[in-house]
Amino acid sequence: MREYERKVEEELHDWRKKILKRPSLFNQISKKAQTRINEMIPEKAHNIITESMKSMVKTTLIGSNVITRKEQNSNNNLMERDDLLKEKLVSYRKTAVIEGAGTGAGGIFLGLADFPLLLSIKIKFLFEAATIYGFNTDEYEERLFILHVFQLAFSSDKKRKETLYIIDNWKTEKEKLLDMDWRVFQQEYRDYIDLIKLLQLIPGFGAIVGAYANHNLLDTLGETAMNVYRSRILTEHTL
Repeated sequence: MREYERKVEEELHDWRKKILKRPSLFNQISKKAQTRINEMIPEKAHNIITESMKSMVKTTLIGSNVITRKEQNSNNNLMERDDLLKEKLVSYRKTAVIEGAGTGAGGIFLGLADFPLLLSIKIKFLFEAATIYGFNTDEYEERLFILHVFQLAFSSDKKRKETLYIIDNWKTEKEKLLDMDWRVFQQEYRDYIDLIKLLQLIPGFGAIVGAYANHNLLDTLGETAMNVYRSRILTEHTL
Protein backbone atom coordinates (compact mmCIF):
# COMPACT_ATOMS: atom_id res chain seq x y z
CA MET A 1 0.00 0.00 0.00
CA ARG A 2 2.89 2.31 0.76
CA GLU A 3 4.08 1.85 -2.84
CA TYR A 4 0.71 3.11 -4.09
CA GLU A 5 0.88 6.12 -1.77
CA ARG A 6 4.31 7.01 -3.17
CA LYS A 7 2.84 6.86 -6.67
CA VAL A 8 0.00 9.14 -5.54
CA GLU A 9 2.47 11.58 -3.99
CA GLU A 10 4.32 11.81 -7.32
CA GLU A 11 1.04 12.45 -9.15
CA LEU A 12 0.12 15.12 -6.58
CA HIS A 13 3.47 16.81 -7.11
CA ASP A 14 2.89 17.00 -10.89
CA TRP A 15 -0.69 18.23 -10.38
CA ARG A 16 0.38 21.01 -8.01
CA LYS A 17 3.16 22.01 -10.37
CA LYS A 18 0.56 22.42 -13.14
CA ILE A 19 -1.61 24.66 -10.96
CA LEU A 20 1.26 26.80 -9.69
CA LYS A 21 3.00 27.33 -13.02
CA ARG A 22 3.10 30.80 -14.55
CA PRO A 23 -0.10 31.52 -16.55
CA SER A 24 0.28 31.47 -20.33
CA LEU A 25 0.16 34.70 -22.32
CA PHE A 26 -3.19 33.64 -23.78
CA ASN A 27 -4.67 33.10 -20.31
CA GLN A 28 -3.36 36.46 -19.12
CA ILE A 29 -4.88 38.27 -22.11
CA SER A 30 -8.18 36.38 -21.76
CA LYS A 31 -8.46 37.24 -18.07
CA LYS A 32 -7.79 40.92 -18.73
CA ALA A 33 -10.46 40.97 -21.44
CA GLN A 34 -12.98 39.26 -19.15
CA THR A 35 -12.18 41.70 -16.36
CA ARG A 36 -12.85 44.66 -18.67
CA ILE A 37 -16.16 43.14 -19.76
CA ASN A 38 -17.18 42.58 -16.13
CA GLU A 39 -16.32 46.20 -15.31
CA MET A 40 -18.75 47.32 -18.01
CA ILE A 41 -21.63 45.36 -16.49
CA PRO A 42 -23.76 47.53 -14.14
CA GLU A 43 -23.41 46.81 -10.43
CA LYS A 44 -27.12 46.02 -10.17
CA ALA A 45 -26.73 43.30 -12.80
CA HIS A 46 -23.74 41.85 -10.93
CA ASN A 47 -25.81 41.71 -7.73
CA ILE A 48 -28.70 39.96 -9.49
CA ILE A 49 -26.37 37.39 -11.09
CA THR A 50 -24.58 36.80 -7.78
CA GLU A 51 -27.80 36.27 -5.84
CA SER A 52 -29.17 33.97 -8.55
CA MET A 53 -25.99 31.89 -8.56
CA LYS A 54 -25.93 31.78 -4.75
CA SER A 55 -29.53 30.55 -4.58
CA MET A 56 -28.95 28.02 -7.35
CA VAL A 57 -25.83 26.55 -5.72
CA LYS A 58 -27.29 26.46 -2.21
CA THR A 59 -30.41 24.70 -3.46
CA THR A 60 -28.18 22.19 -5.28
CA LEU A 61 -26.09 21.67 -2.15
CA ILE A 62 -29.15 20.85 -0.07
CA GLY A 63 -30.56 18.48 -2.69
CA SER A 64 -27.23 16.75 -3.29
CA ASN A 65 -26.67 16.22 0.43
CA VAL A 66 -30.10 14.67 0.85
CA ILE A 67 -29.78 12.17 -2.00
CA THR A 68 -26.11 11.22 -1.49
CA ARG A 69 -25.67 7.93 0.37
CA LYS A 70 -23.67 8.60 3.52
CA GLU A 71 -21.45 5.53 3.37
CA GLN A 72 -18.10 6.55 4.84
CA ASN A 73 -16.09 3.68 3.26
CA SER A 74 -14.07 3.50 6.47
CA ASN A 75 -12.66 0.08 5.57
CA ASN A 76 -11.44 1.11 2.11
CA ASN A 77 -7.80 1.96 1.50
CA LEU A 78 -6.69 4.85 -0.71
CA MET A 79 -6.41 2.75 -3.86
CA GLU A 80 -9.93 1.40 -3.42
CA ARG A 81 -11.31 4.89 -2.90
CA ASP A 82 -9.51 6.17 -6.00
CA ASP A 83 -10.93 3.29 -8.06
CA LEU A 84 -14.44 3.96 -6.77
CA LEU A 85 -14.18 7.65 -7.65
CA LYS A 86 -13.01 6.78 -11.16
CA GLU A 87 -16.09 4.58 -11.58
CA LYS A 88 -18.34 7.42 -10.40
CA LEU A 89 -16.61 9.84 -12.77
CA VAL A 90 -17.34 7.62 -15.77
CA SER A 91 -21.03 7.59 -14.85
CA TYR A 92 -21.31 11.33 -14.20
CA ARG A 93 -19.30 12.17 -17.32
CA LYS A 94 -21.71 10.14 -19.47
CA THR A 95 -24.64 12.00 -17.91
CA ALA A 96 -22.97 15.36 -18.54
CA VAL A 97 -22.16 14.47 -22.18
CA ILE A 98 -25.75 13.42 -22.87
CA GLU A 99 -27.05 16.56 -21.18
CA GLY A 100 -24.61 18.79 -23.11
CA ALA A 101 -25.46 17.23 -26.46
CA GLY A 102 -29.19 17.47 -25.79
CA THR A 103 -29.24 21.09 -24.68
CA GLY A 104 -26.68 22.08 -27.32
CA ALA A 105 -28.81 20.61 -30.10
CA GLY A 106 -31.72 22.83 -29.05
CA GLY A 107 -29.96 26.13 -29.68
CA ILE A 108 -30.23 29.15 -27.45
CA PHE A 109 -33.21 28.23 -25.28
CA LEU A 110 -32.13 24.73 -24.33
CA GLY A 111 -28.53 25.95 -24.26
CA LEU A 112 -29.42 28.33 -21.46
CA ALA A 113 -30.93 25.41 -19.53
CA ASP A 114 -27.53 23.69 -19.64
CA PHE A 115 -26.07 26.03 -16.99
CA PRO A 116 -28.14 24.88 -13.97
CA LEU A 117 -28.29 21.26 -15.18
CA LEU A 118 -24.52 20.94 -15.54
CA LEU A 119 -23.99 22.78 -12.26
CA SER A 120 -26.15 20.25 -10.42
CA ILE A 121 -24.26 17.33 -12.01
CA LYS A 122 -20.93 18.79 -10.89
CA ILE A 123 -22.04 19.50 -7.33
CA LYS A 124 -23.60 16.05 -6.95
CA PHE A 125 -20.36 14.46 -8.17
CA LEU A 126 -18.40 16.40 -5.53
CA PHE A 127 -20.72 15.13 -2.80
CA GLU A 128 -20.05 11.60 -4.01
CA ALA A 129 -16.30 12.30 -3.96
CA ALA A 130 -16.37 13.64 -0.40
CA THR A 131 -18.33 10.59 0.79
CA ILE A 132 -16.04 8.15 -1.01
CA TYR A 133 -13.00 9.61 0.76
CA GLY A 134 -14.74 9.45 4.14
CA PHE A 135 -15.84 13.03 4.80
CA ASN A 136 -19.25 13.79 6.29
CA THR A 137 -21.21 16.18 4.04
CA ASP A 138 -23.80 16.71 6.78
CA GLU A 139 -21.23 19.06 8.33
CA TYR A 140 -21.33 22.65 7.12
CA GLU A 141 -17.55 22.90 6.84
CA GLU A 142 -17.48 19.94 4.45
CA ARG A 143 -20.06 21.56 2.18
CA LEU A 144 -17.98 24.73 2.27
CA PHE A 145 -14.92 22.64 1.37
CA ILE A 146 -16.81 21.21 -1.63
CA LEU A 147 -17.40 24.73 -2.94
CA HIS A 148 -13.66 25.43 -2.70
CA VAL A 149 -12.91 22.25 -4.66
CA PHE A 150 -15.36 23.48 -7.29
CA GLN A 151 -13.67 26.90 -7.33
CA LEU A 152 -10.24 25.29 -7.64
CA ALA A 153 -11.41 23.41 -10.74
CA PHE A 154 -13.11 26.33 -12.49
CA SER A 155 -11.22 29.58 -11.90
CA SER A 156 -8.50 31.75 -13.33
CA ASP A 157 -4.85 30.84 -12.71
CA LYS A 158 -4.52 33.45 -9.97
CA LYS A 159 -7.66 32.37 -8.13
CA ARG A 160 -6.69 28.71 -8.40
CA LYS A 161 -3.41 29.44 -6.60
CA GLU A 162 -5.28 31.31 -3.84
CA THR A 163 -7.84 28.52 -3.50
CA LEU A 164 -5.17 25.81 -3.41
CA TYR A 165 -3.55 27.63 -0.47
CA ILE A 166 -6.87 27.63 1.43
CA ILE A 167 -7.42 23.93 0.70
CA ASP A 168 -3.86 23.02 1.68
CA ASN A 169 -4.31 24.85 4.99
CA TRP A 170 -7.96 23.96 5.54
CA LYS A 171 -7.74 23.29 9.28
CA THR A 172 -6.70 26.88 9.95
CA GLU A 173 -8.26 28.66 6.97
CA LYS A 174 -11.77 27.28 7.53
CA GLU A 175 -11.93 29.19 10.82
CA LYS A 176 -11.75 32.46 8.84
CA LEU A 177 -14.58 31.49 6.48
CA LEU A 178 -18.23 32.14 7.28
CA ASP A 179 -19.42 31.67 3.71
CA MET A 180 -18.18 31.78 0.13
CA ASP A 181 -17.45 35.07 -1.58
CA TRP A 182 -20.35 34.51 -3.95
CA ARG A 183 -19.51 37.43 -6.20
CA VAL A 184 -16.05 36.01 -6.88
CA PHE A 185 -17.40 32.45 -7.07
CA GLN A 186 -19.93 33.18 -9.81
CA GLN A 187 -17.67 35.53 -11.75
CA GLU A 188 -14.74 33.11 -11.85
CA TYR A 189 -17.00 30.26 -12.93
CA ARG A 190 -18.73 32.28 -15.64
CA ASP A 191 -15.44 33.59 -16.97
CA TYR A 192 -14.07 30.04 -17.10
CA ILE A 193 -16.91 28.59 -19.17
CA ASP A 194 -18.25 31.65 -21.07
CA LEU A 195 -16.61 31.11 -24.48
CA ILE A 196 -17.34 27.41 -24.82
CA LYS A 197 -20.92 27.85 -23.64
CA LEU A 198 -21.53 30.66 -26.11
CA LEU A 199 -20.53 28.29 -28.93
CA GLN A 200 -22.95 25.74 -27.51
CA LEU A 201 -25.87 28.10 -28.24
CA ILE A 202 -25.38 27.65 -32.00
CA PRO A 203 -28.08 25.21 -33.25
CA GLY A 204 -26.69 21.92 -34.58
CA PHE A 205 -23.06 22.78 -33.96
CA GLY A 206 -23.96 23.34 -30.32
CA ALA A 207 -24.65 19.62 -29.76
CA ILE A 208 -21.05 18.71 -30.64
CA VAL A 209 -19.63 21.57 -28.58
CA GLY A 210 -21.92 20.79 -25.63
CA ALA A 211 -20.98 17.12 -25.47
CA TYR A 212 -17.24 17.81 -25.88
CA ALA A 213 -17.24 20.70 -23.39
CA ASN A 214 -19.13 18.81 -20.70
CA HIS A 215 -16.85 15.80 -21.12
CA ASN A 216 -13.77 17.97 -20.53
CA LEU A 217 -15.35 19.94 -17.68
CA LEU A 218 -16.17 16.70 -15.82
CA ASP A 219 -12.64 15.42 -16.43
CA THR A 220 -11.23 18.61 -14.94
CA LEU A 221 -13.51 18.31 -11.94
CA GLY A 222 -12.70 14.63 -11.48
CA GLU A 223 -8.95 15.24 -11.54
CA THR A 224 -9.29 18.14 -9.11
CA ALA A 225 -11.53 16.29 -6.65
CA MET A 226 -9.41 13.16 -6.62
CA ASN A 227 -6.17 15.03 -6.01
CA VAL A 228 -7.63 17.35 -3.38
CA TYR A 229 -9.07 14.52 -1.31
CA ARG A 230 -6.00 12.33 -1.81
CA SER A 231 -3.82 15.17 -0.56
CA ARG A 232 -6.11 15.82 2.39
CA ILE A 233 -6.09 12.17 3.45
CA LEU A 234 -2.33 11.82 3.17
CA THR A 235 -1.80 15.09 5.07
CA GLU A 236 -4.36 14.57 7.81
CA HIS A 237 -3.73 10.79 8.12
CA THR A 238 -7.45 10.08 8.29
CA LEU A 239 -7.14 6.60 6.86
